[in-house]
Amino acid sequence: MKLNELLKNVKPLDIIGPTDIEIVGLDIDSRQIQSGFLFIAIRGTQADGHQYIDKAIAQGALAVLCETLPERRQEGVTYVTVQSTEDSVGAVATAFYGYPSRKLQLVGVTGTNGKTTIATLLYNMFRKMGHRCGLLSTVCNYIDGQPIEAHHTTPGPIELNRLLAEMVEAGCEYAFMECSSHAIAQKRIGGLTFRGGIFTNLTRDHLDYHKTFENYRDAKKAFFDTLPKTAFAITNADDRNGMVMVQNTKAEVKTYSTRTLADFKARIIECHFEGMFLEINGREVGVQFIGKFNVSNLLAVYGAAVMLGKQPEEVLVVLSTLKSVSGRLEPLRSPMGYTAIVDYAHTPDALENVLNAIHEVLDGKGKVITVCGAGGNRDKGKRPLMAQEAVKQSDRVIITSDNPRFEEPQEIINDMLAGLTKQQMKKVLSIVDRREAIRTACMMAEKGDVILIAGKGHEDYQDVKGVKHHFDDKEEVSKMFE
Repeated sequence: MKLNELLKNVKPLDIIGPTDIEIVGLDIDSRQIQSGFLFIAIRGTQADGHQYIDKAIAQGALAVLCETLPERRQEGVTYVTVQSTEDSVGAVATAFYGYPSRKLQLVGVTGTNGKTTIATLLYNMFRKMGHRCGLLSTVCNYIDGQPIEAHHTTPGPIELNRLLAEMVEAGCEYAFMECSSHAIAQKRIGGLTFRGGIFTNLTRDHLDYHKTFENYRDAKKAFFDTLPKTAFAITNADDRNGMVMVQNTKAEVKTYSTRTLADFKARIIECHFEGMFLEINGREVGVQFIGKFNVSNLLAVYGAAVMLGKQPEEVLVVLSTLKSVSGRLEPLRSPMGYTAIVDYAHTPDALENVLNAIHEVLDGKGKVITVCGAGGNRDKGKRPLMAQEAVKQSDRVIITSDNPRFEEPQEIINDMLAGLTKQQMKKVLSIVDRREAIRTACMMAEKGDVILIAGKGHEDYQDVKGVKHHFDDKEEVSKMFE
């Protein structure tokens, strides 16, 4: 594609060199640049791409998109300056890949918890309805059933548009994607055309990056602010930030709720560990999920499907066949008569939701033993809150290692324990070795009890000092059943 075509939706401050040159690829990583590429210099959180302009040219870059011109410019290279390369990269990437999001019904899901569940269930639902679909999620990216490994909740704008273009090439009609706060703040979804957006909820998370809760909230809100009037915005009326998210959107606003009047409303009729019986907008349906928070997730899925033109009856029939996402409230039955539940809950709010769901089913008829930790090199403020939440709703708690990354596991555990009183500590054990912690919980459990193993869910590794060692909570529990 010609450079001038790539710059159609960008406002250059200055252009030095010809723009009718053919660009065969683009990247923000100088190491990935090949002959005929456009290099986009971005001031990232780890490094400034402007320092690598010469390296990119040595690799074969024909053109450079930057914010400030290098002191020494090279012959035969076109330099384009813009106000913000971070703002521009999405527009350039989507042009290069032929505006793929315009050829798909693209729905984005944002919020603290529930993104993966909602996006994945929509993907599974529309495939069951006979459509080719794409999915971009924390767990995995899929192009019509073909898995592609996910490295971030939301890929960078170039990879994102490449994946969307591959979805179009594969004949996909719909694409469902998680939109993380990092991705929105870093303009990774810039230039995309969304058919709809869904807001799940907002609780403390990622404050190591956003610094304040207000910044975190505003990053989420920015997604809805940019939705076009042709899109829909479905928001959780039960969350105090639900209406804040959509107050400036041009999109058609719809609400969902388990507590108040809303466009999409539900209540629980019956609840078991195998699932629930619900009433959704006056119609009854059995689903293979538990927990009030999952009722909210299913309402968001139901609402989005209806807004995408599906008949409510058809949506409910398919909804009844859907199963939980891997590592999300996933029950494993022990031959000894207790139940182990593996869940990704790694925020205080998510832990509260999962424990509430367990108590809704147990109804006081068994003990709850919780195994949890907190990730290293992440928001330290939530560590004592996680411990408090676990203790508040459990009979016994084992604080253990999660993904310590470059921190010492014992120090993370100490941060968690610092939030507990002497009285609360009476029901708490701390075991650094996660395998041993799970084994101990299983040894403690009796018939009718529930063990919650929280924090890692679908992950099959433990991140220690930059190395990912194989570790799967479900495998460890299953070994105890043998």
